[in-house]
Amino acid sequence: MRQPEPEPQSFDRVLSSMCTEPHPDARAAAERFLATNPGDPATYEAVADLEARAVEGLATLAAHPTPADAAGYVTSGGTEANVQAVRSARNRHEGSDAEKRERDINVVAPESAHFSFHKAAELLGVELRTVPLDDDYRADPDAVAAAVDDATALVVGVAGSTEYGRVDPIPELASIAEEAGARFHVDAAWGGFVLPFTDHAWSFADAPVDTLTIDPHKFGQAPVPAGGLLAREDASLDALAVDTPYLETRSQATLTGTRSGAGVAGAVAAMDALWPDGYREAAERAAENAEWLAGELADRGYDAVEPELPLVAADVPESEFRALRDAGWKVSRTGTGELRVVCMPHVTRAALRAFIDDLDRIRR
Repeated sequence: MRQPEPEPQSFDRVLSSMCTEPHPDARAAAERFLATNPGDPATYEAVADLEARAVEGLATLAAHPTPADAAGYVTSGGTEANVQAVRSARNRHEGSDAEKRERDINVVAPESAHFSFHKAAELLGVELRTVPLDDDYRADPDAVAAAVDDATALVVGVAGSTEYGRVDPIPELASIAEEAGARFHVDAAWGGFVLPFTDHAWSFADAPVDTLTIDPHKFGQAPVPAGGLLAREDASLDALAVDTPYLETRSQATLTGTRSGAGVAGAVAAMDALWPDGYREAAERAAENAEWLAGELADRGYDAVEPELPLVAADVPESEFRALRDAGWKVSRTGTGELRVVCMPHVTRAALRAFIDDLDRIRR
């Protein structure tokens, strides 16, 4: 018997996701290029041209010194981009010196680093050294400096952490990496489309960043999957390349190989429609919503973390958290159990007021 077609999840009460509804132009473009494969650019030339535009657009957002010449590609998401950054750094480090090849290679990252770095370490056979945060949930440069050595292939900084929305001291971390002879990677998967409209130092223009993760399918309002990996120079991608003898394209630097052109086309369409004014307006609106929500929670006696980017964390009792979930709110918790709300473009002030109204009802 034929089953009824399921409807996709409504975003009305989704407060925990770092993805959002795609822009209408991005949705339409994704459908047009659904069956094309940017993993074989010599065969699918139109989508290959679009991917070059996507990389240039992302490089412009991330203040690459020459966006038209930036290296990179549209990934399946931040996890793939982060894994590839580790892989590139490992490969370049292994090839740099015979003595280093004989030692265990390590990656140094703050405790706030995304779980994808744990995956990368396991997959690639490198040691992941996580170092403590300071009192404001940012990487502690002194702890990073103490953790690096001449077997460190990569130092990681986070520009928009997934739990608290914090931005690490990127220039200081880059200096530590440079002094150690390591590469430096910035994970701006979520924060990358917000940070250009702030005064944070996070981009290629702010520090000698080697690779950077920035995801159009988060604040960029592209369809899923559309992540992004950028590199300052071609050598970072060259270190990932493998021969592909049976394809028209004779080598490939990506991880997944075959990819749908939907993410590529959707990313370009979203950036064409929204950069820069649409993104600026969305970032300002999200920041205002986060400040409002943090204030409302603080007024009710909850210990709320002051937002840096549009993400709110607050110490809400477990019973109230469960009741909010039972009321249909999609909320999550930090590793230490705090309520976590991400003010994405689909999160309206009206939705947040309804959320607070439900919280007040639960508290009575």
